[in-house]
Amino acid sequence: MWTYNKVLEYPVNIKCKDPRLAKFIISQYGGPDGELILLTNALKCLTIY
Repeated sequence: MWTYNKVLEYPVNIKCKDPRLAKFIISQYGGPDGELILLTNALKCLTIY
């Protein structure tokens, strides 16, 4: 039906790698206490009432 090409919209060049910062950023988006999870929970509560 369709194909998925994993390509970025613009090139990304990383000059210095910081694994601790990368781990922190990923945990904020997808971890159990991440902001994305908190936002979706807040939106669920708003749509119920």
